[in-house]
Amino acid sequence: MPQVLIPPPYRGPTQGSARIRVEGATVLECLEAVERKYPGFLELVVDEDGAAQRFVKLFVNGELLEGGLDQPVQPEDEVEILAAIAGG
Repeated sequence: MPQVLIPPPYRGPTQGSARIRVEGATVLECLEAVERKYPGFLELVVDEDGAAQRFVKLFVNGELLEGGLDQPVQPEDEVEILAAIAGG
């Protein structure tokens, strides 16, 4: 099962969980699986158009996700969320 790695700023809905094993064939399916377990999570990561939020970067096995959230994942993959901090 793929794992989703949750950064500290997004662990509120996941009740502090940092690594969540989920079933999913794409990055989006994995994120939606986290949402089913922990309601309120998905809106932190995905916008209303189904794309990553503006200040979110997604990685699969350490590689920046360049395509859309429909990129396939394998059972041994890790989907990592990076919460970019903005400000000045």
